[in-house]
Amino acid sequence: MARTLVVAPSWIGDAVLSHALLVRLKERDPQGSIDVLAPPWVLPVYGRMPEVAATLALPFGHGDLKLGERRRFARSLPRYDRAVVLPNSFKSALIPWHAGIAARTGYRGEMRYGLLNDVRILDEEELPLIFERYAALAQPAGEALARPVPQPRLAVDEAARLATARKHGVDLAKPVAVFAPGAEYGPAKRWPARHFADLAKTLVSRGLQVWLLGSKKDVEATAEIQRLSGEACIDFACRTSLDEAIDLMSFAANVVTNDSGLMHIAAALDRPTAAIFGSSSPAFTPPLSSRARVITLKLECSPCFQRECPLGHTNCLVTLEPALVLEAIG
Repeated sequence: MARTLVVAPSWIGDAVLSHALLVRLKERDPQGSIDVLAPPWVLPVYGRMPEVAATLALPFGHGDLKLGERRRFARSLPRYDRAVVLPNSFKSALIPWHAGIAARTGYRGEMRYGLLNDVRILDEEELPLIFERYAALAQPAGEALARPVPQPRLAVDEAARLATARKHGVDLAKPVAVFAPGAEYGPAKRWPARHFADLAKTLVSRGLQVWLLGSKKDVEATAEIQRLSGEACIDFACRTSLDEAIDLMSFAANVVTNDSGLMHIAAALDRPTAAIFGSSSPAFTPPLSSRARVITLKLECSPCFQRECPLGHTNCLVTLEPALVLEAIG
């Protein structure tokens, strides 16, 4: 009956994909407990995973080393038997080491020998998907990954989701299409606003309502979609917490999304999802649900994995017409 600390990734999508690790840890030690240490903005994701006993907010910003503060924070933590470190950075391994956790597991990364004492060498061909790589860390070193790997799933509380709906005054009488037009990585992952707007007008004409979800960074994109659609949508960007966005997305009859954290949330909620890929690849971070459909043109120049199109045209998204997405969502 071990007590485990999981040091979580900073990206919302990667946090969702780590659920398989938590499921496997719980399967191996049903009486054990799992706490998750993560940046505050991803903690709502882990609050939706029943395997997690407690969530701890990492009190350091992105890029902050702060060696003394990290040491003091680590020594304030409860006692753990094991740590699993998911990010590959040097600083992510410091806290379990300073906390004196006996077993410290993670992949080889930035000068982490000593900080980790169960260092794994990643075989990218054997484990091409991120959620597989995370799940493998729940098993002993050298053991082949047990397949099939469980797909991520997020829990939804019915009373909480209805309370969120009441708070935001939404009408649940009409079916809902949720659009997630953001992608924090960069513009080469964002389907054009005019395409979202055209699709919104078509769906509204068919009797659906369209909700736009996103963070503060997405308000420009959602405002443009609203303008181009003739105010056909309800724009929730920057008006909800992540917890509330998850609740609202759980009502969706369809989700249309770029390759983003919200894409992985939609898949983990098992919502019918059209996932649009441009510069990134579904071979690495696909939406993990049988109800998700990947839409990509597979152009010769993509995936390029760049934040901005190196050719200056972003044809992988610009020429991906709304009709293709409409066909995918039926």
